[in-house]
Amino acid sequence: MNADHNMKLFALSSNPELAQKIGDYLEIPLGKLTSKQFSDGEILAHAEESVRDRDVFIIQSTSTPVNDNLWELMIMIDACKRASVRSVSAVIPYFGYARQDRTAASRQPITAKVVADNLVAAGLDRVLTLDLHAVQVQGFFDIPVDNLFTVPLFAEYYHEMGLEGDDVVVVAPKNSGIKRARSLAEYLESPIAIVDYEDDDQKRENGYIIGNVKDKKVILIDDILNTARTFTNAAAVAKDAGAKEIFAVASHGLFSETAAALLDASSIQEILVTDSVKNDNPKPQRVKYLSAAEHLGSAIERIHEGRPVSPLFAYEKNQN
Repeated sequence: MNADHNMKLFALSSNPELAQKIGDYLEIPLGKLTSKQFSDGEILAHAEESVRDRDVFIIQSTSTPVNDNLWELMIMIDACKRASVRSVSAVIPYFGYARQDRTAASRQPITAKVVADNLVAAGLDRVLTLDLHAVQVQGFFDIPVDNLFTVPLFAEYYHEMGLEGDDVVVVAPKNSGIKRARSLAEYLESPIAIVDYEDDDQKRENGYIIGNVKDKKVILIDDILNTARTFTNAAAVAKDAGAKEIFAVASHGLFSETAAALLDASSIQEILVTDSVKNDNPKPQRVKYLSAAEHLGSAIERIHEGRPVSPLFAYEKNQN
């Protein structure tokens, strides 16, 4: 799209490279801002150009350092509201705290709801995010939330690689990922399988495959790649069950702790993630990044122009 003077894009500290790609796609320069942290840890953030009566989009993943990035976002939202914007939307490629979406044990908080309440209280009008860990987090907000899915991006990538059809099995590395695996499998016209375990104590012992992966190419799929234990354990189970080749894909590559070392020592030959998260953690040698910039940029354009975002939720194979 051509530069739209009624839209402003601002990149905060978490992922300026992705923000720049989004700006390049939209042909809109990133807005000038000040963001700094004082010696005692307090954060100051504000625009250095007029945002009066503009639609402002603030790009910020709430990844490591989670709390600093979250506060920087809330402070920038408040600054924009006080500067008389028309609307302020948060583009949150990775939404931290989304895993704390329920009371899993006595006296535990629902932190995702706390985060949602505070963002709305700061003055936020809309959220655009990518592959929430739990889709019900959308309901924690009293404002519109557009949760884009990454599966169409992954389907296009694997289609171009020729990884599709009956020779490929899409595997959920845990029971909670069945819906995601089924979605990718439908795009690739491939069967699915599930890694299950005989115990429920998270030790990940005695794993077995529900489904057939013998002599097949396997794609493990999850939303968050954090410590990599889920993927590496599932890869070992798939290999023991006779998988010929093993690939892994995740929406958000956090690569915490010893994730890189575990993945490098595994039988996974390629790890595909989006660029939703930027950090200095060690990365596995076989990682490949798939940019979500156009996906997010298209959604920003549609939101600004009052057009539906729903066409972005599907991928149509090129029949030519």
